[in-house]
Amino acid sequence: MNGTLYIVGTPIGNLGDISARCRQILEQVDFIAAEDTRVTVKLLNHIGIKKPMFSYHEHNLKERGEYLLSKIQAGENCALCSDAGMPCISDPGEIIVRDAHAKGITVVPIPSATAATTALAVSGLQTGRFCFEGFIPMNKNQRKDRLKEIEDETRTMIFYEAPHKLNATLADLKKTFGGERKLTLARELTKLHEDIFVTTIDGAIEFYTESNPRGEYVLVLEGGEKKVEEQEEISIETATEMAISLMEQGKPASGACKEISAITPYSKSEIYKMVNLQNNAKEI
Repeated sequence: MNGTLYIVGTPIGNLGDISARCRQILEQVDFIAAEDTRVTVKLLNHIGIKKPMFSYHEHNLKERGEYLLSKIQAGENCALCSDAGMPCISDPGEIIVRDAHAKGITVVPIPSATAATTALAVSGLQTGRFCFEGFIPMNKNQRKDRLKEIEDETRTMIFYEAPHKLNATLADLKKTFGGERKLTLARELTKLHEDIFVTTIDGAIEFYTESNPRGEYVLVLEGGEKKVEEQEEISIETATEMAISLMEQGKPASGACKEISAITPYSKSEIYKMVNLQNNAKEI
């Protein structure tokens, strides 16, 4: 009988944030799969638990993942932990979860905070709708394509970034969104030197031109405003009436439909079809 794979969220910085359920599961499982065993052992020492541990990270996920799942299929229970926060978020844990489901293994989440939503909550920006973009690709072309995809995003956006890449990322964000866009930078969340910097893209660039970035960052960026054309939707019925109006003024049907097609989301053939349907209905 299969064991269970527990996806165990751990504190994102302050070990005092560990939940009672997290502690209970870590005590009960047969072994732990950790992103970095050296990091996870500090948590285990803090709560007085000793368990067999296996590393599971992006460099060994295929071979090690198969081994860990075989142990679970043999009836053992496993706790998957990342270095901090909820596993599988910008983390190779998503692969083992996918493979566990494919093998019919029960996957149970033991929730904890994530840096992304923690930073969002204190950002001062809109929280009703947001999107998580994780780390922007380092490859120049992939980076350009990713930013192009989200340049018209209206939801609050959340990014992760390493300190040595922060200035380059801020420069790219300015090129894409403009320097006046509101931005909150959060680092060392829940730790002794927690820092939440509410500013703009330009403000961040100015500050970090003079100060060296330190620690891992969460960037929470204000979404853009909806474009006027996105707000004003024209129905196909309205487009049809506009075409008929032009026809009544002497415009040929084909020309009228083509003209209205140019200023609405509908093709000439769609409008032409609706015009014919409406004219046939009148004749009946």
